[in-house]
Amino acid sequence: MTEDTRPGLRIGILGAAAIAPAALIAPAGRNPEVVVSAIAARDRSRAEEFARKHGIAQVYDSYQALVDAPDLDAIYIPLPNGLHGRWTRAAIAAGKHVLCEKPFTANAAEAREIETLASDSGVVVMEAFHNRYHPLITGAEKIIASGELGKLVRVEAAFSFPLSKSSDIRYDYRLAGGALMDAGCYPVHLARVLGGENPEVVAAQAKLRGPQIDRAMTAELRFPSGHTGRIRCSMWSADVLSASATVVGEQGRMRLLNPILPQLGHVLSVRSVDGRRLRRFGRRPSYDYQLDAFVAAVLRGEPIATGPGDAVATMTVIDAIYQAAGLPLRQPS
Repeated sequence: MTEDTRPGLRIGILGAAAIAPAALIAPAGRNPEVVVSAIAARDRSRAEEFARKHGIAQVYDSYQALVDAPDLDAIYIPLPNGLHGRWTRAAIAAGKHVLCEKPFTANAAEAREIETLASDSGVVVMEAFHNRYHPLITGAEKIIASGELGKLVRVEAAFSFPLSKSSDIRYDYRLAGGALMDAGCYPVHLARVLGGENPEVVAAQAKLRGPQIDRAMTAELRFPSGHTGRIRCSMWSADVLSASATVVGEQGRMRLLNPILPQLGHVLSVRSVDGRRLRRFGRRPSYDYQLDAFVAAVLRGEPIATGPGDAVATMTVIDAIYQAAGLPLRQPS
């Protein structure tokens, strides 16, 4: 393979993950400031096949070799949950910017450690909550901030999808798996964003796939200002497929249909004293908005909404839900 000499932010991928083409490679092809330059995988032949398929110039023999590569500016980490923290730390130590898939770490203690490392390093470290950067979510925030809904009363968020294969790594406790980690991190984050505060967990109930692994989770929340909330998530339950969020205020109600992958179709509906209306924000992928934000932060110092501090807050709620449900916290692999 020949070296890619196009200008831009040079990103390397750790792992030939199924999410990488949609989450990074395709958006990078639409962003003139980015080039995906390299990949490493546990199996070099798999990395080579991935590189050929997606036009990636360089294949490294190991994750560490890619992290240490002098011709890369940033690392994208789509590895299993339990490995996120280890390789984010390695990337920071190598002076690389980081875009890490959610959930950011195995637990809140690990997230706090990385928050400190990132603060001291000067590199950009961003959790890949791509939907946070989509106009559906930022538009909903503006409606809440405008006061149209009145004082908040209740915030609910849900995300469920079917994952029947019991051997899938997302059901592996050793890799920090579980429905709350892989599906539930989205509604937890949405509840925090739309609720405007970091909630405490009042109660939680899990449905189990194994002694330590949740296949579904429900949790009741209470926010400091008095409004309440609920998150629901599942990778295997009667709630086969759902993605929604609802915000109820004293003067109105707002509902978001598909706030997880809005490019697949979404609706924002509002009913208040101002009347009823529906809004849609186009089909541009949420991953494109996310990459725009990452590039702007790295190249121009612009702020990001999903930095390590935000990740600490999300992981703190996730830890509290596991504790309330009587399950152990996830641990780094």
